[in-house]
Amino acid sequence: MGASQQEQGPLRVALLGCGVVGSEVARLLTQQSADLASRVGAPLELVGIAVRDASAPRPLAESVDRSLLTEDAEGLVARADIVIEVMGGIEPARALLLRAIEAGAAVVTANKALLAEDGPTLYKAADTAGVDIYFEAAVAGAIPIVRPVRESLAGDSVRRILGIVNGTTNYVLDQMASTGMSFDDAVRQAQDLGYAEADPTADVEGFDAAAKAAILASLAFHTRVSLEDVAREGITRITADDVAWAAQTGHVIKLLAIAESVTDDDGSHGVSVRVHPALVPLAHPLAGVRGAFNAVFVEADAAGELMFYGRGAGGAPTASAVLGDVVSAARHRVLGGKGPEESTYAALPILPASTAVTRYQVRLAVDDRPGVLAQVAQVLASKGVSIEAVRQPSEAAAPGAEDTHGADDGATGVAHLVITTHAAAEAALAATVDAIAVLEPVREITSVLRVEGA
Repeated sequence: MGASQQEQGPLRVALLGCGVVGSEVARLLTQQSADLASRVGAPLELVGIAVRDASAPRPLAESVDRSLLTEDAEGLVARADIVIEVMGGIEPARALLLRAIEAGAAVVTANKALLAEDGPTLYKAADTAGVDIYFEAAVAGAIPIVRPVRESLAGDSVRRILGIVNGTTNYVLDQMASTGMSFDDAVRQAQDLGYAEADPTADVEGFDAAAKAAILASLAFHTRVSLEDVAREGITRITADDVAWAAQTGHVIKLLAIAESVTDDDGSHGVSVRVHPALVPLAHPLAGVRGAFNAVFVEADAAGELMFYGRGAGGAPTASAVLGDVVSAARHRVLGGKGPEESTYAALPILPASTAVTRYQVRLAVDDRPGVLAQVAQVLASKGVSIEAVRQPSEAAAPGAEDTHGADDGATGVAHLVITTHAAAEAALAATVDAIAVLEPVREITSVLRVEGA
């Protein structure tokens, strides 16, 4: 390192937010100050921590001076070289980051909701001002996925991204699969362990995963993808029977964030982005992601298949990703240069969910008599949906069978059919399910799940 770099004055770092992640960022900045200075080539000085109520009790590390707490976020931003935003929400986070950018500060954010809603505004402002904006921590916590997609794969063409990007839902589904507990019981356990909020809606309804899917899709396909563009379905309708049936057919159920490049028969290109529960074959790497861990599986033309795995949430893992971005931004300040700029040059159309093509597994309860399967198969054929496989487990092997059959009163018994289709458009599959539902021998369509990762 040259002498001029050794003489570099301290870089002033402002921290917006001091919750679970913010307090951990403050701890790492202060406790690892010597190591960080060596890596950057200049000291990083935490000059303030903006909070709503500076007098409120906070679990700050002993290394963090409480006098750094301030309620004057705007004043703090105005005197910083690097601004870290971990306060969450849309406002005032957006206004503060724009003010920081206008003042010439590099910004680091973990705010997935803001980036999914209005990321391009921030990116454009940063490009205009000639400053860096980093957001590795906004997707999948400590897993390095933003930088690989943004930089390492910049010379490649990403075809598809499959991600388990919400630890709460993965924990819930994993507990349902491993213990047989109900959805509600699994959510309560996740709350007791701190994996789920008191109101778990953002997680279990897929909003959190959808925001992350929008960010990844925008990066991978150089196209503006907003939260509203993401087709979203949560896991609240997944039952213990669904999970048990999945195991019987060699699958696990995961809440997947999916972004893929689609080429129509006429050669036109588009982007499909969706979040929904799906059956994942046990042989697929994502099937082995347990508990609250996250993973992102990337398929690219030249690089092939890539897997990124790790802790996707929590104070320390997320703070680790934040600090990695801070070091990158600080190095550019010391050595000169600028980080990667965002680009949505492709401007590809975002395709509606009805055009998504994938395999499906349809589970039916039907009258146990000859000819029923033929009727169902005829409907599938008439709608252009082909059958890959049909399973008809014995009554004893059928999960939840005791709830379906009832007393032996001489009535026609119930049989269970599990039909796996070849790839079909969602619109065609929906029409097929509607037609099957009105067949006289069909008592109930108990489940329709997509099959991904095959």
